Amino acid sequence: MDTRKDGKTPDLSAQEKHEVDRNQPPRAAVLHEIIRTQGNQELERSVAALWWSALAAGLTMGLSLMAMGLLNSRLPEGEAFKVIASFGYCAGFLAVILARQQLFTENTLTAVLPIMSKPTLGNFGRLFRLWGVVLVGNLCGTLLVAYVMLHLPIFDRRTDMAFLEIGRKVMENDTGQMFAKGIISGWMIATMVWMIPSMESAKMWIIILITYLMALGDFTHIVVGSAEVSYLVFAGQLSWEDFWMVFAAPTLAGNIIGGSFIFALLSHAQVRSETGQPSRPHPPGRPDDADDK
Repeated sequence: MDTRKDGKTPDLSAQEKHEVDRNQPPRAAVLHEIIRTQGNQELERSVAALWWSALAAGLTMGLSLMAMGLLNSRLPEGEAFKVIASFGYCAGFLAVILARQQLFTENTLTAVLPIMSKPTLGNFGRLFRLWGVVLVGNLCGTLLVAYVMLHLPIFDRRTDMAFLEIGRKVMENDTGQMFAKGIISGWMIATMVWMIPSMESAKMWIIILITYLMALGDFTHIVVGSAEVSYLVFAGQLSWEDFWMVFAAPTLAGNIIGGSFIFALLSHAQVRSETGQPSRPHPPGRPDDADDK
């Protein structure tokens, strides 16, 4: 086939050229701007709106524990069936993300990009306000759902034992493993958030792929894990001190480092290197910081 010296295919109609342009994947700068804009909108939300959305997300994340427990209790013993049961881990993430509820580990990327674009004290204050409200809301929701699942006559004994076994599996990790696996988990969630805007039609499959791999790798996640581990606490098999010091603190630190300080920093650096300036365009006559006040 003949091609021009510039490498372009000749004799394309205007409509065909438009079709080529339309099917190009979005540039990294476009994805960065989409996520930065979403993050800025989250930073502008009121404390009450953040709180109720985060609480709902914590309750919803109980679906992951519920689905894994039900699958584990109804499948035969064996590693092959554990691989199938791991699909239950995806349930809570699917429900929370598709319902656009506030999940803490999502905000380690979306809410951080506006700060990296404009690192002012005011923006850092907005970030810590959002992180604090969303984290507390998520944890209150997961602890509440774990308490209800244990104390109300909902599940049979076999399923209750499966819930306990899931929590014990998490607590097999020491603090160093909780931290290291939390970094990978935070990085994977940030990767998922970065991928979704470029493939919105495949959003559900992206969520399933990433979270299923998290389950297979036993990577620690502060929100899902708090439901799994607090179930042990409410059952009298673990102390609150171990919950906070062995599980929660190192896992939270790992999630933040993986999502914010690794993925977000690298993604932002990539865009800044390509453009040489902040990646967001501004309409004529609009000040650069109008959307960051």
